[in-house]
Amino acid sequence: MAKNTGGPKVSILMATYNRPQFIGASIKSVIGQTFGDWELIISDDSENDATEKAVEFFAKKDKRVRYFHRPAKGTIANSSNFALAQAKGEYVAILDDDDAWADPDKLGKQSKFLDDHPDCGGCGGGIITMDERGVETGRILKPVTDHVIRQVALFANPVANSTGMFRRALGGLYDESLPQFADWDFWLRLGTKSKLYNFPEYFLNYRMWGGTASFANQRQNVDLAFVIVRRYRRDYPGFTKAMLLTSLYWCYARFPLFVRRTLNTSLSRAKKYLFSAKGSVQPL
Repeated sequence: MAKNTGGPKVSILMATYNRPQFIGASIKSVIGQTFGDWELIISDDSENDATEKAVEFFAKKDKRVRYFHRPAKGTIANSSNFALAQAKGEYVAILDDDDAWADPDKLGKQSKFLDDHPDCGGCGGGIITMDERGVETGRILKPVTDHVIRQVALFANPVANSTGMFRRALGGLYDESLPQFADWDFWLRLGTKSKLYNFPEYFLNYRMWGGTASFANQRQNVDLAFVIVRRYRRDYPGFTKAMLLTSLYWCYARFPLFVRRTLNTSLSRAKKYLFSAKGSVQPL
């Protein structure tokens, strides 16, 4: 594997779109990391300058914050690939614009782990779920070892994306033909090249709210889920069960909006519980 020469050890990608109310907390959680050899690349597709104004305060104080306001809106995969093209680090970490890292040692732990485990292409960790107001609602750990991760990979993203770090030389690009779930596809593809690992520690404050793209595009998402499950059916076990679960998701996506809005948080939390590390969920 090619080693990084001259750039930071870790590049952090943050694709953002019209969420100035949350992005400040996200950036603060990066600047607060004890591991300092990083760059934060913000790819902004927002339609106004509110996000730019929110980022400007941090970019002026810390030159490691690199901001790009793109002239035209793209998909999350397209925006992430733009940020990835700017990356200089040996390792790449992801942070969504409405989430924040909960562990100030996250980057240090993960970069050391990848240094020490060359057979591992990427790693993640657990999440602390939050509501829109930032109130904690539960704690969930992902399956830890590569073997167990593979058993549930077709049912849910094997790595919580905003907890993830991967080797830039190995990761490749996000599939821009997928308007949603490109992160799930990315981690499944990475898992075909190398081992994956999840720390049994809580790395992320994960905001669950009705403004997320996954909620707004549920009917489209279920079609994409069928695509992804079929795409990796020979690489991971559980294809038949995964197709059944996706079919149930298809039925749910046809419910009236007010029903889905009422059930969304509970069902999302239930899914994370089912495919978490056994006994790791701590609901509040």
